Amino acid sequence: MSTDHAKKFCGVLLAMAVAAGLQGCDKPAAEATPPVSAQAHYEPVKIEHPLGTTVVTKLPERVVAFDMSELDTLDQLGAPVVGIAKDYVTSFLTQYRDDSNVMDVGSTVQPNLERLHALKPDLILISPLQAQSYKELSQIAPTVYDDVDLTNKQGNLIGTAKEHLTLMGRILGKEELARQKVAEMEAKVEQTRRVTEGRPEKALIVLHNNGAFTSYGVKSRYGFIFDTLGVKPASTDIEAGLHGQPISNEFIQQADPDILYVIDRTAVMEHRPALDIKSLDNPLLRKTKAWNNGRVIFVDAQTWYLCTASVTCLNRMADEVVQGYKG
Repeated sequence: MSTDHAKKFCGVLLAMAVAAGLQGCDKPAAEATPPVSAQAHYEPVKIEHPLGTTVVTKLPERVVAFDMSELDTLDQLGAPVVGIAKDYVTSFLTQYRDDSNVMDVGSTVQPNLERLHALKPDLILISPLQAQSYKELSQIAPTVYDDVDLTNKQGNLIGTAKEHLTLMGRILGKEELARQKVAEMEAKVEQTRRVTEGRPEKALIVLHNNGAFTSYGVKSRYGFIFDTLGVKPASTDIEAGLHGQPISNEFIQQADPDILYVIDRTAVMEHRPALDIKSLDNPLLRKTKAWNNGRVIFVDAQTWYLCTASVTCLNRMADEVVQGYKG
């Protein structure tokens, strides 16, 4: 090999060695700076509620929800759901019902404690429907009770829902995302109020249950439709109550609503086909303005009956409220 060729060969070897040395240095440097664990820096969250005090000491990685509004919130915040009550699941959350990796942890009102023990959740979310099981559930994992004001006594159901969403953001380490979702709820309320504001139409909300009807007024689980979304009630004589006031077709005719929102509980609870204009038809209802103007709105009963006021639930309910003003 000539001297020139030897020099070039040595130069190539030297360059390769330097490159290899740099690569060798790069790898340990990358390994020396692993991502910081969110778990290690988690600040415990203490929640005072009517059933007691719950302290969440670590970032939840295995969450169970018994209420559809809670499941909606978890879904919106991208939380790790490992168990739900699968007896009644609203249509937009059926992916959790159908997922074999999400355990069925009992019925909505009767948790299966044996399954929960085996599942080893690190956070359980409940609403008033599961309140009687709080003590047993809190012995399995930190249990957060969402005290939903189902009779709207405070007239602030949406405000309470936003506060709970913010709390869940803190618990799950998703505070910024929770703020975005709260802003989304506020925007939906304002969007709906722009439709209802100044409109003369009055509405009645009725729930159908095996041929009988109950009506919901301002002091009910649907009170926010009136006091927050701005819908005018067709009757102010409806009593406050969790399950609504039993009414007749004569009551609906006398109230004579411009808009009639119909929630078919029977379709949800008994998995039957939903009511429609033909199955609801009767001489008294035909006399109402709502019937004659094509403003009988058969709402998505799964959303209205199984949810309260979480992000998706509010969005869907508000959109159906607006339908009533379009005719």
